[in-house]
Amino acid sequence: MIPLRDTIRSNSTPVVTILIILANVLVFLYMITLDPYSQNHFIADYALTPSRFNLSAMVTSMFLHGGWMHLIGNMWFLWVYGDNVEDVLGHGKYLLFYLLCGMAAAFTQYAVSPNSHVPTLGASGAIAGVMGAYLIKFPHSRILTLIPIFFFFTAIEIPAVLILLYWFALQFFMAWAASATRRWRRAEWPGSRTSAASLAG
Repeated sequence: MIPLRDTIRSNSTPVVTILIILANVLVFLYMITLDPYSQNHFIADYALTPSRFNLSAMVTSMFLHGGWMHLIGNMWFLWVYGDNVEDVLGHGKYLLFYLLCGMAAAFTQYAVSPNSHVPTLGASGAIAGVMGAYLIKFPHSRILTLIPIFFFFTAIEIPAVLILLYWFALQFFMAWAASATRRWRRAEWPGSRTSAASLAG
């Protein structure tokens, strides 16, 4: 399923949403130009590692992504849901809300496993907050969604809450896949270090 747009039109240009997406894309493009060693060092500096917790990483970690699918998935859902929330809250409050949701998610990660040495990164926490706010403000909204049926595609309107559940399922799957990859690499190469770019959160 590919969500295309919601059925509620916003009355203003989602400037902040566009800038957030642009910032995430630019950071990711810069990150993939680095060699593996520099990339690991970059992520170690700016991702959130609970065992060496610092406040700045709570913000910077939400602008990092572990791969193209991680980036595209997060930014696509932010685009679909973010414009309406930004329209309701206003640009400034929306930016503050987005950052606070991301920081809350990062702190939760730290609270759950404060001794973890695994870097976590991604905008999932911030986007979950935006999607939650959308459902509160527009509980009966529907999302025009592209559905593959064998070799054909059709677009139908699906309740926004179902798309939210679908997004959470995708997040769970990506986290499981990243965890399985780490276990496989440890089994294949004992003592080796997994690239931090694969530890998407």
